[in-house]
Amino acid sequence: MKTFKLYLIRHGMTAGNLQGLYIGSGTDIPLCDEGRAQLKELKERFEYPQVDTVFSSPLVRAVETANILFPNAGHQFTVHDLREAGFGVFENRPVKDLVKEEDFKKWITPGSGFVPEGAEPTEQFHARCAETLLKLFEYMIRMDVTEAACVTHGGVIMSMLSQRALPSRHPEQWMADPGCGYTVQTDVQLWMRDRLVEAIDIVPFGYADTLRGQAEAEENEAFE
Repeated sequence: MKTFKLYLIRHGMTAGNLQGLYIGSGTDIPLCDEGRAQLKELKERFEYPQVDTVFSSPLVRAVETANILFPNAGHQFTVHDLREAGFGVFENRPVKDLVKEEDFKKWITPGSGFVPEGAEPTEQFHARCAETLLKLFEYMIRMDVTEAACVTHGGVIMSMLSQRALPSRHPEQWMADPGCGYTVQTDVQLWMRDRLVEAIDIVPFGYADTLRGQAEAEENEAFE
C-alpha cells in the first residue's frame, strides 16, 4: 500500500528563544543571526529531504526557516492553523519570572482548564493541532503528494504527535531541536480507519546519530 511521508520540522532560533522568553503566536519575530547560521550549519552537516511541497506556519520565523531549508520547493503554503498557541498576558515574558506566578502554574498544569486573559484555550489548541495534521495528510492523499515538509513550532509538533502518532509518547518526549523534527508517515487505511500516523525517523537525516553519540558520551562521563 502506498505511504505518504510528512517531515515535521521546528523553526530555527529567534532572539526570544535565546533570551528565554515565552513566545507564542502573539509575537511574530524573525530568526536571529544565530538561528540562520545554525540552519545553514545543519544543512551542511546533515541531509534534509528534497521535497516540492512545503507547508508552514504563517509566523515569519517558520516561513523564513522553510525558505532556508527548502529554497527550491515549487509549492509553498502557509497554513493558519499551524501557528503556535497564543499565550495571552504571558506572551513575550521571561519564563524564569513566569514560573513563580500561581496563574502560570495553573496554565501549564494539564487538565486545569485555566485560561489566562487573551490566550488560546489549551483544549482548543490541541484539537486544532490534531485536526491540522490529519488535514495535511488528507491534502497529500487527494493530490497524490507522497512527500512533503511542514515547518511549524515546537508546541505544535509535540501536540500533534502525542495525540496522533505511533509509538505513543507524552508531549515532552516529542520535543524537537530548532531546525529539526520527525518523519511521520501514514497510508490511506491507517489515516481513514485509525486517524493515526507513524513516526519513523528524525530530520535531518543523520542527526539522530549525533544525538545518540552525545547520549553515549554523557553516559560514559557519568561512570568515569
